[in-house]
Amino acid sequence: MTTKATTLLLLLAAAAAAALLCHVHVAVAAADPEPCDPSDITIATVKTGRVVGGLPEFQVTIGNECSCPEGDVVLSCLDGVPAGVDRSKIHTAGSDGLCLVNDGLQIVKGSPVVFTYAASAPISLAFDNATPRCQR
Repeated sequence: MTTKATTLLLLLAAAAAAALLCHVHVAVAAADPEPCDPSDITIATVKTGRVVGGLPEFQVTIGNECSCPEGDVVLSCLDGVPAGVDRSKIHTAGSDGLCLVNDGLQIVKGSPVVFTYAASAPISLAFDNATPRCQR
């Protein structure tokens, strides 16, 4: 009977230790996020249904799905940026068809950059580059 009780206590202690180690591992993993992937930057363009100056209005949402903030987000914007768009949201960066988002400031998960513009067709935007800014 004593051997069975001792074995049971040892098994319970081992299970508790394993649970504690697992909890510590999860906490460390949450504090040290995985590197961001280019697919973490999301770009969505939708028609708002409004007409501005005889042209349909579009809304662009540029988000970050990575747990690390991303800064210096650059998009390919070969169509340029339509007139009237807030330059702090997006502006051309040179003559090579690239645009800087959010003045280079970080985009945090859950706080996308949003802007609207009026044009005959949506502008083409594609991810080019970003810099993860994880706190270590």
